[in-house]
Amino acid sequence: MFSQGKGLFMFIRAQLSAQLATIADFLVSIMLNQGMGIYYVYATLTGSIMGGLVNCAINYKWTFHTEDCSPMFVLFKYVLVWIGSIGLNLWGTYLLTEFLTAQHNRFSISESTAFILSKIITSVTVAVCWNYNLHRVFVFKDAQINDKIKSKIKQIRHQHGSKKTS
Repeated sequence: MFSQGKGLFMFIRAQLSAQLATIADFLVSIMLNQGMGIYYVYATLTGSIMGGLVNCAINYKWTFHTEDCSPMFVLFKYVLVWIGSIGLNLWGTYLLTEFLTAQHNRFSISESTAFILSKIITSVTVAVCWNYNLHRVFVFKDAQINDKIKSKIKQIRHQHGSKKTS
């Protein structure tokens, strides 16, 4: 039932998938920043990319049961949402890290601690408010959108295919 259920069970599966993706994201981000000294914004971007790949694969196969959706159309829609997610994670982490480190009068917090705290707060917020909702209602759902995209691609191919080149 848990593996096939909708509603709450789907939300729980999505959160488990997000947690696995977050682990991959954080491991890469923190390893790059703390272990290799890479600037935290670049480390966050690289971690977000790794986490996104993990999340997409798990969600496609297990979370949302997308048998009626072509992997190419899911990937196209996922990338659209993912770009927003990466932007929100990058800017959220950056702004919150900068804010926390600028508060040295109130908090005795190092940049690395501020970065990790900011990354956690931003990631959870983006995962629940942005990713889950858009994945549920747009990326891994609505085969009608897939049909519209297929139709548009056929129109474009037909228009470009009917033109003769000299």
